Amino acid sequence: MTDHAPDPLPADDPLAERVVASEVVHRGRYMEFRVDTIERADGSRSTRDIVGHPGAVAILAVDGLGRVLFVRQWRVAAGQGLLEIPAGTLDVHDGVTEDPDVAARRELEEETGHRAASWRKLASFWTAPGFASEKMHLYLAEGLVPVADDDDRLAPDEDEALELRHLSLDEAVGLVETGRIADAKTILGILWLDRMGRGTGVG
Repeated sequence: MTDHAPDPLPADDPLAERVVASEVVHRGRYMEFRVDTIERADGSRSTRDIVGHPGAVAILAVDGLGRVLFVRQWRVAAGQGLLEIPAGTLDVHDGVTEDPDVAARRELEEETGHRAASWRKLASFWTAPGFASEKMHLYLAEGLVPVADDDDRLAPDEDEALELRHLSLDEAVGLVETGRIADAKTILGILWLDRMGRGTGVG
């Protein structure tokens, strides 16, 4: 990622804030942490603490029995294991951010050991726009096929420990409603899938 350059002030939005200066205070493996100085339309200025993020993907993977694939993993920030749909950060190589369509296929295989015959992009959304630039891309993957270990299967990162789970959509919606699924992207994805009227054959 590069330092955030000043943006033009949109002429048609009275709430627009233009970044006039940016100080990076830390760069991590995927993210950068910076303080942006912004200027409002009336000329007043303030600062914003920003987490720069390359973006991410999340996948609603539905198998031939209509079950949704989940992974359970420990989340240090939450202090507990969370049940989530497969997801991951876009890779950045030599300043070029990975295509979300490519990343979705990679993450599905790495986290679940499956490939999909059918892909459909459902939505893109900001995960925490108050302080982070992460934009997540949600996909529906169907026609799942397990990938054998001897078929050049992509494996999870070395620091990832995952448990694969299969749940019906009804079971997943129930876990959302009772608070046992508490991950935001997973809640959004499951309720989105349920709202689609189960037109994908999911039940």
